Parts: sequence; C-alpha cells; structure tokens
Amino acid sequence: MHLLAAIPPALHVAIVINNLKSASARRMRNGLTDHLAKFYWKPTFWHRADYVGRVGGASLETVKRYVEAEGTKEKPRKAAKRPPPA
Repeated sequence: MHLLAAIPPALHVAIVINNLKSASARRMRNGLTDHLAKFYWKPTFWHRADYVGRVGGASLETVKRYVEAEGTKEKPRKAAKRPPPA
C-alpha cells in the first residue's frame, strides 16, 4: 500500500502509522470477513514493519505521480493455501 500524507510536525509518525494500521485492520475485518477468509487467516493483519519517507519541493510531485499511477483496481489473487492444522 502506498499512502501520501501530510502529517503535522507535532505528531509522531510512528503513532500515526500505528493508528492507521489498527483502524484499517478493524474496519476490514468487520466489513470484509467472508472475503478476507479466503486469503488471510493469521492473528495479525498488518506486518509490524513499515517504511516512511519524507519529501518536499520537486520530489513531492514525483512521489505524488508515482502514487497516483499505482491505480486503485484490485488485482486478481489466488487463494492462499492454509497450513495444515497443528
């Protein structure tokens, strides 16, 4: 997922990312449970890692074009094979 956002300097980026991950996982689990069950069965939704970069000036326009070019259509996926029960 790519996200381009302006975050005020007073906010800690790590807290903003954690809040985004928590809220989005909760909403997806509540609204898409049946759909997600075909692909995802782990107890955590997002990976613990993330990457945050800072841009400004001319670089901002380059990053904005990149994120917009990523598109919004869902790409077809194969259903994941679940591990055998323990």
